Amino acid sequence: MKPQELPIHIKCNKEDIAPKVLMPGDPLRAKYIAEKFLDNTRLVTSVRNMFGFTGTYKGVPVTIMGSGMGMPSMSIYAFELFYYFNVQEIIRIGTCGVVTPDIKVPELILANDVYSLSNFAYNYNSYDKNIVYPSKELNDKVIATAKEQGKDIHVGTVLTCDVFGPYINMDNVLKRIPGNIKPIAEEMEAYALVHVANSFNRKATAIVTAVDSKFSDDVLSIEDREKSLDNMITLALDAIIKE
Repeated sequence: MKPQELPIHIKCNKEDIAPKVLMPGDPLRAKYIAEKFLDNTRLVTSVRNMFGFTGTYKGVPVTIMGSGMGMPSMSIYAFELFYYFNVQEIIRIGTCGVVTPDIKVPELILANDVYSLSNFAYNYNSYDKNIVYPSKELNDKVIATAKEQGKDIHVGTVLTCDVFGPYINMDNVLKRIPGNIKPIAEEMEAYALVHVANSFNRKATAIVTAVDSKFSDDVLSIEDREKSLDNMITLALDAIIKE
């Protein structure tokens, strides 16, 4: 099936979307990021209240576009950004649960690879592997930027699930994963983003903040949560504009 001539879920002119995009899941977080960190910010799309904003960060055009929750929603917006708007780079910024005691709330995690038990990739283009690999170039920029900013970041396998982690028995999911795969975090979107990006030969990766752990009852205050997410946001912004 060939895509329609015009996008269905992102309504704006081609030039309204920057080549570099950050994608939080929450459209209201997209609004927060755009208003707090970008200059010359303008709302460019709001179909179904999935907000997209474009502005400049340190003089470089950047778009902040919500993805919604889960792989199907992420894949819709990622596909349209790559296919219709010729986006070159996307960094997902979001939250995750951790599945190892070595990572604490609210530490940062970068996806070195992404594993999923989902059939998403096979349904998308008959790709029959459970693992996908983010852009090494983008990841190198994230790691270098984290070092420059004095931020610690864990790099490892991220598990993308079909179901919200806190609502299921995650141990049952982890038991189905081959022993040589060692996830450090679980979330719901990164696998779809990276797979769609790879299908277009574009660059994508995911930075996530740990907000939940099966090994701890720690709960972030509103102030601490905002601070930890701001750490992730500024890391992603500085990384994506890095030459």
